[in-house]
Order: sequence, then structure tokens, then C-alpha cells
Amino acid sequence: MTAIPAELMMQYMLMLRNSGVRDKRVLQAMELIPRHPFAEGQFRQHAYEDAALPIPSGQTLSMPSIVGKMTQALDVGPRHKVLEIGTGTGFQAAVLSQLARRVYSVERHRDLARSAQATLQDLGIVNVTVITGDGGLGLEGQAPFDRIILTAAAEDTPSNLLAQLKEGGIMVLPVGQSDAVQTLIKVTKTEKGLDYEELQEVRFVPLVEGIAPRVRQ
Repeated sequence: MTAIPAELMMQYMLMLRNSGVRDKRVLQAMELIPRHPFAEGQFRQHAYEDAALPIPSGQTLSMPSIVGKMTQALDVGPRHKVLEIGTGTGFQAAVLSQLARRVYSVERHRDLARSAQATLQDLGIVNVTVITGDGGLGLEGQAPFDRIILTAAAEDTPSNLLAQLKEGGIMVLPVGQSDAVQTLIKVTKTEKGLDYEELQEVRFVPLVEGIAPRVRQ
């Protein structure tokens, strides 16, 4: 994979630890996955800062600290099959690829999905499949999933995605109105029901229904 200057990597990893990412497997995964291939143009120079960066289609590349903390909360094991809703440029999926057996990522913007899959392939990542689709519907044909992660904010926990989560499985997602403070929550599906844990306040783009229309050139 693409080499990163040692001093820059040390600063990046220290930032992640200071932000609350302490899981050694998550830190190792984020050390292995360069962030700059997932950033766009002039924003690549800011790839190792703890900042959300603009990407095409009005979306964002999440702050690395948020990616780390969401991944940490997801508690992914090496035999797990993971569903991600909202591929973006593919950075979160790439990090998950180092922890899970298989990752399926659904993106409603065709161009983003195509670009993300190409970037993942360029990095030699072979256990992630990017699919253009309506993320709110999940991926019933591959269900059930051990873990589900949403990188777009739902107004409430989507019941149809919970139905695609295995018993004992975990879902991590931001919940709240798009114009207000949202809350990152962790949902654990048990034999007795659902356990909810609030993690922190966040700000994500909203979860939108349907596949985005093609943009005319």
C-alpha cells in the first residue's frame, strides 16, 4: 500500500489515540490504510488531519477520529460479515476490510460507488463489494449480517436494517434530524430485544431514500 512519511503517521496515530481510539486492532487497521487516496484533489494535503473533507455529490469523508470510534464501537471480528450504508469514497469500508471477513457497502451515488470500488482495488483490497443501491433497504440478499454501520444519519433506527442484523449483532449509526445535533448510537440485538447506548454527538449527512439520479455531463 502507499507509504506515508513516518513522522506524519506518528502524528496521525497519536491524534487517533488522543481522540479515544484505543482498540489495538482498530489502530492497526487505520495505520495500514492510507487516507489520502480517498480524499479529493486539493483536500488530499489535509488527509491526515482530524477533519471531515468534501467529496463529490455533496457528501463528506468523515473525520478519521469518528471513523476510528465508530469502528471501535462496532467490535468487528475476523469471521464477521459487515454491511456498510454510505460508501462515500470507501475509506470506512477499507478500514473494516482489515478487521472483517467480508464487507458489503451500499452507496446511492453511482459515480461514488464506481470510484470507491476502483480505489479499493488499487489498494489491493479484495474483500469489499460496493453496490449502488438504496441504503435504507439494506442488502436483504446477503442478510443476516454480524455488524451494520451507517455513515449517514437516520431520523430513527431503521427497522428493516435491524431485521437484517443477526441476534448478538451490533449496529452503529448516527440518529437525528439533519439540521440538528445528531447522536451516535450503538444498538446490540439480543434475544430479549435491543440494547441502546449513546456514544457522542456527531454531524453526518442525512440518510436519503432511493438511488441518486444520474448527473448529466
